[in-house]
Amino acid sequence: MIGKAIRLERIIDRNSNRTVIVPMDHGVTMGPIRGLECMRDTINKVVEGGANAIIIHKGIVANGHRRSGKDVGLIIHLSGSTSMSPDPNAKVAVCTVEEAICLGCDAVSIHINLGASTDADMLRHLADVARDCYRWGLPLVAMMYTRGPKIENQFDVKHVKHAARVGAELGADVVKCVYTGDPQSFAEVVDGSPVPVVIAGGEKMDTDEQVLAMVDGALKAGAAGVSIGRNAFQHDDPQAIVRAIGMMVHGGSSLADSLAFLERAKTQ
Repeated sequence: MIGKAIRLERIIDRNSNRTVIVPMDHGVTMGPIRGLECMRDTINKVVEGGANAIIIHKGIVANGHRRSGKDVGLIIHLSGSTSMSPDPNAKVAVCTVEEAICLGCDAVSIHINLGASTDADMLRHLADVARDCYRWGLPLVAMMYTRGPKIENQFDVKHVKHAARVGAELGADVVKCVYTGDPQSFAEVVDGSPVPVVIAGGEKMDTDEQVLAMVDGALKAGAAGVSIGRNAFQHDDPQAIVRAIGMMVHGGSSLADSLAFLERAKTQ
């Protein structure tokens, strides 16, 4: 589908076939956490750092999307829940594909928690969204997690590769999932998915080296890039950390070289 292929190039670099996505949909789940108080400022910083795309909710587009400087791929998130909910893992539809198209999106994303009490409803929503995306030629990013009573360890490769495969099987063009901790196990996730896999950044890490080592391991396993939120927008220098990640994702920079770049950025 030529329309979907064109739009995919707005969120995935056509030369490297990889992507650096910065999700900033956390305001629904967690409120205006650090880094997301002023969306326009934060978006400007990560875009100047070279992000290929951002993920935001529909209500932020008018106040947070680009009007000057570099452009960036716009992915609108279609599902949500809040930390105040009796079951925060139960994601519900909060936007439609048609709404997202009207807002000028290049792609949409949806969050699925396999193992949650309502995962059947979330799977049904995924199937419906995939159908609409196919009709409109719109790329779909599926955030596939395993969370719930039956999930003892959400980073277990058997769960992660199953979740990634479900996203691909049901129509996602890109699958986002957690990193399993090492290149060898994450290669199983990548090999088991017929569509590109990107890693989630997870909770805020203590050091830059931890973040970049995760990126390095995922790329060595064959990942198509990253979708890193808090470890980007809550960084002391969001522009620099996104640039360092992009050096690895698109330029093949080593872990050591990217760390050295960040050290130099601190003195400038």
